Amino acid sequence: MIVGGDHQTLALLLFSAFVAATLAITTWVSRNRHGSAEEFYTGGRLFSPLENGFAIAGDYMSAASFLGISGLIALFGYDGMLYSVGFLVAWLVVLFLVAELVRNCGKFTLADVVAARMSERPVRIAAGTSSVTVSVLYLVAQMVGAGSLVALLLGGTSDAARNWTVIGVGALMVVYVSLGGMRATTWIQIVKAVLLMAGTITLTVLVLLRFHGNINALLDSAADHSGHGREFLAPGLKYGGDWTARFDFISLGLALVLGTAGLPHILSRFYTVPTARAARRSVVWSIGLIGGFYLMTIVLGFGAAALVGSAEVKASNPAGNTAVALLAYDLGGGAGSTGGTVLFAVVAAVAFATILAVVAGITLASSASVAHDLYASLRRRHAKQRSEVAVARVASVGIGAVAIGLGLLARDLNVAFLVGLAFAVAASANLPVLLYSLFWRNFTTRGAVWSVYGGLVPALVLVLVSPVVSGSPESLFPGVDFQFFPLQNPGLVSIPLGFLAGWLGTVTSREVPDEVGYAEAEVRALTGAGAV
Repeated sequence: MIVGGDHQTLALLLFSAFVAATLAITTWVSRNRHGSAEEFYTGGRLFSPLENGFAIAGDYMSAASFLGISGLIALFGYDGMLYSVGFLVAWLVVLFLVAELVRNCGKFTLADVVAARMSERPVRIAAGTSSVTVSVLYLVAQMVGAGSLVALLLGGTSDAARNWTVIGVGALMVVYVSLGGMRATTWIQIVKAVLLMAGTITLTVLVLLRFHGNINALLDSAADHSGHGREFLAPGLKYGGDWTARFDFISLGLALVLGTAGLPHILSRFYTVPTARAARRSVVWSIGLIGGFYLMTIVLGFGAAALVGSAEVKASNPAGNTAVALLAYDLGGGAGSTGGTVLFAVVAAVAFATILAVVAGITLASSASVAHDLYASLRRRHAKQRSEVAVARVASVGIGAVAIGLGLLARDLNVAFLVGLAFAVAASANLPVLLYSLFWRNFTTRGAVWSVYGGLVPALVLVLVSPVVSGSPESLFPGVDFQFFPLQNPGLVSIPLGFLAGWLGTVTSREVPDEVGYAEAEVRALTGAGAV
């Protein structure tokens, strides 16, 4: 599909308006901050549950959700819905297991929770390394989404434009984080959440109106235009068939459901509210927003298959990342129509806003891990709060550069699929150590370090030797073949290994568990007494 000049002009104007508004927010916030670590990392803990709930939703509803999930549903039907269901169910794990406890036990990062009753330096280095790794993987997905969007806007012919878009997004996220910190990032995410929900509701209503509210007619039309017939509406189109595909389905499901509770940029949001009760209420608000959003992505995915056709979606972008944009073009009236031009431009601008807001949140969380965990653990005696904040700002530049490079490399992969890999690493490395720290009295420093590396290293190695990197036409390096792990998502193997390594490290350790420290941490976690 070649997008006309009117689409380009209007979409670029809307892009520019959002960027200008967010830069204005960042500039205003940077003039009203006092430069402390608490201000930079948590925004002074002054946000209400409603504000933080919108910000969490804005952080979570990423390009993977808006672009990737709808694209997978448009291409694979029923099997694509696994992402919508998995992302939503994951919030129940967050609500019941970690939200309130993390808010009570920590200060700025995941490592604060884990290191509370252990030898700080090795635990902080391990947790910080894992958090940065997960954040970079998540950032890559957002970069790929930005590149796909602009490639469609410019007719899909300009690799240079796609590359410069990725670089521009990386530069903007560094500006947001280094100047505005958590306060600016939060307000950007709130604005983005409102825009995204408004855009998604509009598209969903238009799709349902096209089929007169008849869901069966929508599904029948999607099946007819998918090229797969009734198989499009049944399990197995993507994850059926041989045992490898079935295990991949289980692996992905585990990663999606368990990974959210280990995402650094989600955990850090619980520290921006004044109390644990506020953190819990924030999650309730976010579940309502996120639940409604993911239900609507299902309508958009099947709507794209029904109205645009799976073949045209795949022709525009093999990974399906442009399905929602093509759907908006059709709903607005099609080729050459004013409605199509406006609706396409609005959706493109909302998607771009989504990407900018999410990368800002992830960059802030990862730069906080570098400064507060890695740098401060190595130079704790000499590190003052202002110097730690300065390191975080510098770290945001380095993390942005790495994410840009990997985003250019992975530009042809589906963004939801890339996020699935990040979730697998988070569930393998961060979740085991977090749960052990909160609930196991005898957990030791060795167990914590082994748990992190025992999940992180296998997850990364298995991805490197999987079909994601080599051995298939859809791989990052399709011309070579060094894959021997058959699954595309490593969660089925790496998540149990993370838990096993933590248990093994603890039972083989000679360290005497800190009973007093655990008792204090347990009281603080359950009651909030003594929490920051």
